[in-house]
Amino acid sequence: MARLEVRQVRSGIGRKQNQRDTLRSLGLKRIGHVVVKQDRPEIRGMLATVPHLVAVETVPDETPHDEALHNEDGD
Repeated sequence: MARLEVRQVRSGIGRKQNQRDTLRSLGLKRIGHVVVKQDRPEIRGMLATVPHLVAVETVPDETPHDEALHNEDGD
């Protein structure tokens, strides 16, 4: 399953309470803050609530660099 990189690009100040709550539920605390979430229907629904406040990019699950870090043999 792919992952989503979510970046807050606009402030939640002056927005409806449910939009501010959604930003907080996504783990976003300030403009420029980035979190990586699993691409799930629940997360997609949260993103649909605040599309004007966030930027979303799809990132692969694992990169070759990550696999090398997890390899205990060092091969």
